[in-house]
Amino acid sequence: MSSTTAASAGEVLDKVLGTKTLTVAVGTDWGEMSFLNDKHELDGYGVAVAKAVAERLGVQAQFVTPGWDVIVASNWQARWDLAMYMTPTKARAEKFDFPAVYFYEPVLAAAHKNSQATKLSDLGGKVVGVASNTAGESYVNRTLKPDWIGAQPVQFQFDPGEVKTYASTNIALDDLRLGDGVRLDAVLSSGPILRGAIKSGYPLKELDGIAFYAPSAIVAQRDDKEFSDKIAAAVQSMRDGGTLSQLSIKWYGVDYTSQK
Repeated sequence: MSSTTAASAGEVLDKVLGTKTLTVAVGTDWGEMSFLNDKHELDGYGVAVAKAVAERLGVQAQFVTPGWDVIVASNWQARWDLAMYMTPTKARAEKFDFPAVYFYEPVLAAAHKNSQATKLSDLGGKVVGVASNTAGESYVNRTLKPDWIGAQPVQFQFDPGEVKTYASTNIALDDLRLGDGVRLDAVLSSGPILRGAIKSGYPLKELDGIAFYAPSAIVAQRDDKEFSDKIAAAVQSMRDGGTLSQLSIKWYGVDYTSQK
């Protein structure tokens, strides 16, 4: 394991408590999870969860916005302490620690509103867009083997004709909004992200059926168990007190904090 991936025991917690700052990596285009609001400030469910975690540690949350590919590559070099919103697979657990799962999202597909497709199985032979390095990418390539805690067997409901990968779901959605079949026939991604795009005016429609449910976890460097335990305790406190559910309902209108 690279030394830039692992943290020495207590190192991250000591830094966070010493600086009174919890630095958290989020995205600017992760739908209601994290986005830039009208004031050009980071906002959303994941941002609110991170702030609540920081409050329970007695520190302030500070946010950075590296690209998803940089976050998932694991070479953080102590530039941030936590990242939000990653499916905790066994392969990723070799590089990261996952102190707490705080979100369970349905993975769905959306098509242009003019598409004849109405359900997932209609996407057989179609051109489907997906964000790279995600469980959704594995699903459309029919290689997904859910290996997270509580994972249910996955049924592949279509065999695409072509898979196009993107740096983010939003870029894929921008291609899809150009028209039915212009660049894409559909996009597979987080249900909340797709529904948020439709709500904001994208000329799309949600297709019937759920590909699978995926847990999303807070991500930390490995080997600082004390720090991870503090994060886990903070999220458990939010869960027990109802704060986690309240934040999910505030941002999504639905409680996505427990497995369906």
